[in-house]
Formats: sequence, structure tokens, C-alpha cells
Amino acid sequence: MFNVHKGFKFLLLPLLTAFGSGAFAQTDSLRLSFKDAEKMFLQNNLSLLAQKYNVDAAQALVQQARLWDNPVLSTDQNITDQTGRFFDHRNGQGQVFVQLSQLIQTAGKRGKQIKVAEDGTRIQQAAFDDLLRNLRYNLQLDFAQAANLIAQRQVYAIEIKSATNLVNASDKSYQAGNTSLKDLVRLKALLFNLQNEMIENERQLNDLQAELKTLLAVNPNQFILPQISTSNTATTLNPATLADQAKTSRPDYLVNQYTLDQNNSNLKLQQALAKPDITIGTSFDQNSSYTRNVVGLQISAPLPFFNRNQGNIKSAKLAAQSQDYVVQNSAMQVKNEVYSAVQQYNLSQQLLTKTEVDFYDRYDQIFAAMLKSFQQRQISLPEFIDFFDSYKETKVKILEQQYNLQKAIADLNYAVGTTVIAAQ
Repeated sequence: MFNVHKGFKFLLLPLLTAFGSGAFAQTDSLRLSFKDAEKMFLQNNLSLLAQKYNVDAAQALVQQARLWDNPVLSTDQNITDQTGRFFDHRNGQGQVFVQLSQLIQTAGKRGKQIKVAEDGTRIQQAAFDDLLRNLRYNLQLDFAQAANLIAQRQVYAIEIKSATNLVNASDKSYQAGNTSLKDLVRLKALLFNLQNEMIENERQLNDLQAELKTLLAVNPNQFILPQISTSNTATTLNPATLADQAKTSRPDYLVNQYTLDQNNSNLKLQQALAKPDITIGTSFDQNSSYTRNVVGLQISAPLPFFNRNQGNIKSAKLAAQSQDYVVQNSAMQVKNEVYSAVQQYNLSQQLLTKTEVDFYDRYDQIFAAMLKSFQQRQISLPEFIDFFDSYKETKVKILEQQYNLQKAIADLNYAVGTTVIAAQ
């Protein structure tokens, strides 16, 4: 027959050993404030370094657009003639034709091409800034959540230590016949549930550590210890002002705006391309013209009878009209997101009052008093277990509210596209 006492001991022993030996602890810890983490992120993040090359590549296209078209040199010479000699040009014999020509763009095409390329550079720069914004947002969330899980770990550690001591004491009391098997089993089940929750907490923390180490490009053997202040200082926010600010600082909105600018610039370029360019050149003809050694002036231009670039002009105009609606929608989305972020910040800030923080600090003293009362049999086991669960849930809830405030700050900065409130 299965022995309940031995069965629980078999299940719990590996977990107790793990917690007791510090299996979840990291000897190589890296304590970082968010400001320090952000600095490391800007210096080390590989995704940012990769995206920066796209900006440099776009700037190179601007340089390319500034270049003039190369002159064209062409020649036509006799290889052989009735004399049987190759390239026989002695004494003015044979035929030599040399032409040098230069394309001259009209209607300001070169300047318009430069403007399109410059708009492309601004798009790539805004895309780089948007990647930076998203990665910084992920960093701030991961940083705050990691700090929250580490704080929850401490709550679980306190409860597991207390529950372990109670189980050991109740086990001895049960062996002496002073405690019922039902009470012992209930205490062990409580301990087992706490350890399962602790393990789930460690699993989430391990995933966050992996993300943080990738963002910061730090040694995988290091354990990042976020240092976050729990102080709650209210900040008065004006959502209308922040919404206007977002239009000048949010890179995703600027990408759409710059794309509209580029589409309008491309429309002007396509309209200019309908105007014919002029090719001017000079030529030397030794023997095939009306007289020997003719030096000529050449001017040529295509006649725009059939192809006046109609299709490309229409396509560019429709693309600009479409992008204009994208910008309008983006502006509306930015405004709504800013107003929502401000409202969420105000709500989170109101929930995390000073009274709740003070209660959080005093709750440990209440827990110690209740534990002592139970050990002295002044309260029953059901009453103690109810308080035990309430203690854990309350501590975790307050920690979650602290995290929600940090998330609301991150969401606000993300919605506006700049640091409105510095991470605590």
C-alpha cells in the first residue's frame, strides 16, 4: 500500500534540494538600472547595427543621383581594305570616324531624382528609428517584467521556507501522534503547489533573461538583475499636446509621411521624364563625308509623339493619392493610441497608491504574526491556509500593479515616440 507520508517526501525532496542549494541562483549577476541597460542596448544590439547599413545604403543612392551622365565616345574605323592591310591609316588613307556626345537632362530631372533619393534616405532613417523604438519598448517591458518575477520569486521563497518548516514540524508531530494525517497532507499539498508556482515563475524568468541577453548582447552565463524604483510620482499629462508631439517624433508615422513625400517627388519626376532630353556631341569624319576631315556638331532629341510617359505619370499620381489616405489613417491611429496610453497611465498611477505600497511593506509583519499564532495553535489550520493564500495573492497583485505602472510608462513613451516619463 502507498504510504502518503513517504510519497509526498519522494515528490518534494528534489524540489527542496533545488531551492536549498540555490539551483535558480546565478553567481555571475549583472545589476543594471534601465538607463545602464539602455546604454548597453544602443552600443551592442546587432539588429540596430544591421539596420544602420540600410541608412548608409540609401545615402549612397543620393550620392549616385547627384552624378552627371557619362559622355559617350564612339569610333568607327576600317579594319582592312583592298590593300589587305589591317587598320591602314597611313597618309590619310582609310576611314576614321570619332564621335563624342553628352546627354543633357531637361526639366530639372536630375534635381528631382536627387529629391526622390533624399526622401528614400529619410524613409530608411525613420525605419531605423522605428526599429529602435520597438526594441527599446521590448527592452523596457522585459526589464520591468524580469524585475517583477524576481520580486515574486522572493515572495514564493518566503512562503516555501515557512511552509517547509511547518511541514517538518507537523511531520514530527504526526509521528508522535499529535497531528492528524489530514492536516499533514494539506500542508504538504500547500507546499507542493507553492513549489509548482515557483517553478513556473522561474520558467518565465528564464525566457525573459534570454530575451534581455539578446537585446543587450551580454554573456549568456550572466544573470541580469534589473534595478527598478518602486516610487510612484504622479505626472500630469496633456493628451492633445502629446498627440501633436507624436506626429513629429513617432518614426512609424514619419515613414508614412516621408513615403508620401517621395511619391509626390516621384510624380514630379515622372512628369519631367515626359520632356525630351537633348544629346549634344561633336564628331570627326576622315573620309566618308562630303569632304575629308569633317568636324561636325550633333544635336538630337526624341520626339514625344507616342510615348509621353503617360502610364508612369498616372501610376505615380495614384500611388500618391493612396499614400495620402495612409497618412491620414496613421495620424488618427497615433492620436487614439496616445489618448489611450495617457488614460492607462493615469489609471495605473491611481491604483498604485502610497497606502497600498505601505500595506505591502507591513504585510510581511502580519504574515510573521499569523505564522506564530498558528504555531502556538491560536488559529486553526484552515484559517492559517486561507491567510497563507491571501498573503501570496496580495503580494503578487501589488507586484503586478507595480509592473502595470512600468508597462503603462513604456506604452506611453512608445505611443508618443519619445521619452515622456523616464523608466523608474
